Amino acid sequence: MLTDLKISFFLATRILKRSSKAGTLLTIFIIALVFTNMIFLSSVIGGSIELMNQQTVDYYISNIIIKPKDDNRYIDNSSGLVAKVNRIPGVYHASARYEMGASLVHKSNEIALPVSVFNPDDERMVTKIHEMMKEGQFLTREDRGQILIGNYVAGNKDQSKDFFESLGGVKTGDSITVNYVNGVSREYRIKGVFQTKSYQTDYMVFVSWNEIEDVLDHPLDQSVEILVKTEPGTREDRVKKTMMSFGIKEDVKTWKEQAGGLFDESIESFQIINNITLLVSLIIAIVVLFIVIMIKTLHNRREIGVLKAIGIDENIIIQSYVVQTLIIGIVGIIIGFCIIQTLVLYFSLYPIEFPDGNVSLYVESGIMIESAILLLIACIIAGYFPAMRIAREDILTAMRG
Repeated sequence: MLTDLKISFFLATRILKRSSKAGTLLTIFIIALVFTNMIFLSSVIGGSIELMNQQTVDYYISNIIIKPKDDNRYIDNSSGLVAKVNRIPGVYHASARYEMGASLVHKSNEIALPVSVFNPDDERMVTKIHEMMKEGQFLTREDRGQILIGNYVAGNKDQSKDFFESLGGVKTGDSITVNYVNGVSREYRIKGVFQTKSYQTDYMVFVSWNEIEDVLDHPLDQSVEILVKTEPGTREDRVKKTMMSFGIKEDVKTWKEQAGGLFDESIESFQIINNITLLVSLIIAIVVLFIVIMIKTLHNRREIGVLKAIGIDENIIIQSYVVQTLIIGIVGIIIGFCIIQTLVLYFSLYPIEFPDGNVSLYVESGIMIESAILLLIACIIAGYFPAMRIAREDILTAMRG
């Protein structure tokens, strides 16, 4: 068996040396491009998913979210719960949020949108919205009569460019009217506009806790949710278990549990596209290699006949052509790997710009190994069948060419 493989390898390298260098290099280059294509799209998809996950944690849910239990609308004594959560090991900080239905009006533009409420000092420690100010400033604890709005809410003067209903291009310093569901109307100055590129967050507006207490005309110690940022390097699921063991009776979920099916449809669509691309890439690889090996076997038909005449087993001849395709495939994959690493470096410096944010390539080693194995299997298939067809001809037919 080992001797047969040595002979097959010897014949394969001999045939490759005698083959057209340009043709062999072109084939290797095609395999490298096929491998790059197989990895590149999945890396872009992986980068997009990583971006969505990061935006969810940084701007929308944080690491852990606490919601009212069962059918309760609010978490009562939220300040006491926030203080308790802040003492739990693994928790960096917690921020309570309240929400109140309202409509926002600016000139002829009116949109129905709940107003979210937070303590700005707590929010700074839990989310990164304050780092994403497009213009103006973030809220402070003492702010009254001021509002913070997302970029999609602010909109454009040319509203045909807007993704959602907007206030028609308002900016920092402009005044808007907020009509709350309790009948109170307030005139607000826009203190700042933030742009996280997360569509969920950028279609939100915020006022301070002190401001909403003025609107309600009484102190507020309820919240609709509490966002919890965990200590760096800790696992959210373990911190969640610790929180439960400390007697937190509300509904506690990690960001992955809360997001649930939020991105499932998008991920499934990406996966379908990726699978189609993978299949097409493999078909291209098989067809190209099949044609190349078929041409080689037809060109070397007489030589194959001579080999059979001197007693070389046809299985060894078939193996030699399979080894050829494997050599070409391995070299192509190595070159493709180098191309991928170059692309990863390039896109880390110059990310791909999407409406929802800048995407870098996210290459999973498992996908790279899987793609390499699939491509090598394609090489074996492409090398085996044309070689088998010629090698199994009778000696005289083969020697006639």
